[in-house]
Amino acid sequence: MTQSPEELCHALIAAAKKAGADAADTLVAEGTSVSIEVRAGALEHAERSEGTDLGLRVFVGKRQAIVSSSDMRPETLAAMAERAVAMAREAPEDPYAGLADASQLATSWDIAALELEDSSAEPAPDALPADALAAEAACAAIDGISQVQSSVAGYGRSRVHMAASNGFSGGYGRSSRSISCVGIAGTGTGMERDHDGDSRTFQSNLRSPEDIGRTAGECTVARHGARKPATGSYPVLFDERISGSLIGHLLGAANGASIARGSSWLKDSLGRQVLPEALSVTEDPFRPRITGSRPFDGEGLPTARRAIIDKGVLTGWTLDLASARKLGLESTGNAVRGAGSIPSPANWNISLTQGEASRADLISGMGTGLLVTSMIGSTINPNTGDYSRGASGFWVENGEIAYPVNECTIAGNLLDMLLRIQPANDARTHLSRVVPSILIEGMTLAGS
Repeated sequence: MTQSPEELCHALIAAAKKAGADAADTLVAEGTSVSIEVRAGALEHAERSEGTDLGLRVFVGKRQAIVSSSDMRPETLAAMAERAVAMAREAPEDPYAGLADASQLATSWDIAALELEDSSAEPAPDALPADALAAEAACAAIDGISQVQSSVAGYGRSRVHMAASNGFSGGYGRSSRSISCVGIAGTGTGMERDHDGDSRTFQSNLRSPEDIGRTAGECTVARHGARKPATGSYPVLFDERISGSLIGHLLGAANGASIARGSSWLKDSLGRQVLPEALSVTEDPFRPRITGSRPFDGEGLPTARRAIIDKGVLTGWTLDLASARKLGLESTGNAVRGAGSIPSPANWNISLTQGEASRADLISGMGTGLLVTSMIGSTINPNTGDYSRGASGFWVENGEIAYPVNECTIAGNLLDMLLRIQPANDARTHLSRVVPSILIEGMTLAGS
């Protein structure tokens, strides 16, 4: 009889103890995913996958090792445990490794309140192809589209369970439904492309394929005929679609693993102002139907709402148990792990305080500058925060969009840039990272 993820977790812990482990934790994830891609009105690619991944981490004193498998047979579980213990005995000691104390563990949670899993049935066999075809047709119908590169519809459902020898045991399920479309305008060296897409936990919240395809086509056509902008110092408006990357750099620098290594441009900024005084960055793992929501972290600790930046001031690091121990602090309940990887710190749902001005207001007030809608590449110095990225978007003159631009580079220093950000009020609140368009004055722009 097939064992449930919970039963597999406890069987792995028992096998680890029998093999000689002093302590152990385990993660079992099972899932199903379906992806349908169409091109030129015909099926291009169809993929369905089903599987179960098992991960076992064992401790022998302060030595640890992790193994993973997709084989659920009892003899495989025993072999995994024996191999992990043998590996741990040969591993170097890590004074910061170890499970949570029982007093730190999450003991109760309300999975239903998080609405992580759509209870409706898997889409009918013809539903995903129909959505992909509808998005493709809507994109192709936009005047100026030369071809639709891809149109994809997908569905997924998964269940994860974690357990440890310290007494923790818990799990939950997730579902996802998505549609995306990529359009192309022009040909040869004048070719431009853009995209649109949506991914939701519940099918009922998903935008229509027609809307996604139409938006992808309109965004693509608007980029046709792009040229290089002028070189100089200009205001830069990061569109809402890509502005989250700026806050992502900030969160990465506040990650406990980077701080513990001493390789972060924020390492001396705790308790200092890093954003304008009116702005805060908050983390909320309890938002219903959002991909970053979860009741406990990858080490069984309870998650919690917190202000990472409060009124512009950096209040703390993002920590798992190991990074917290290295820094002499307490974990913030932000550990994430996979079946084959040890825990590491990561953020859940993030929100930046929205401004009062609209995106259009910021454009009209910026005079001459750059509206960035897409970025490629990244050169970020982790120690200094020096920032340089390739960008494309639209040139703004006299407060109005004048023409599309590409092949330019924007540069600055994140410590200085973030202190000057001015947010709009256009963030999409259904995303896990809720960040509006962001205007930064006086950035260096290299173009023609």
